[in-house]
Amino acid sequence: MSTTPQPEVWMRGPIDGIDPLLMPVAHALVQVREDLEQLVSQVPVEHVWTRPGGAASIGFHVRHLGGALDRLFTYARGESLSDGQKAALRGESTAGDPPATLPDVVHETSAAIERALDQLRRTSRDRLLDHRGIGRAALPSNVLGLLFHAAEHSTRHAGQAITTAKILKPL
Repeated sequence: MSTTPQPEVWMRGPIDGIDPLLMPVAHALVQVREDLEQLVSQVPVEHVWTRPGGAASIGFHVRHLGGALDRLFTYARGESLSDGQKAALRGESTAGDPPATLPDVVHETSAAIERALDQLRRTSRDRLLDHRGIGRAALPSNVLGLLFHAAEHSTRHAGQAITTAKILKPL
């Protein structure tokens, strides 16, 4: 059995059912999912909701990543946020009682990533430049802009979770 790590997702070729124009979004999301799954085995329970120096916790970054992904893909479909999505947004930084475990939060975020990949498979390239309004103010964007931002936002928060885990490791 080889112990050679796989190349990053974007170097593994196309993902079934994803339009080539949307492949960078899909690659980024699959990479995020793999990075988060790897993080689960590296973070002790007591570090999940720790806020080093007042920075956001690992739990927040992972939970926010999944929630924001869900919200951005909702806007990309041309829909408004549900009351449940708004409530989830308000609770992203709260650990809960008992505190949510990292495996549970990663599982929820992985499910959001899977739903996003399913939506990408159904997204027509003919609709990528369709106007989409964001939020109550209907700030201007389009389908492609929302999907791209969702991918880069997800990678940003995955990276922040990984960095926070490294900062906390020596503690």
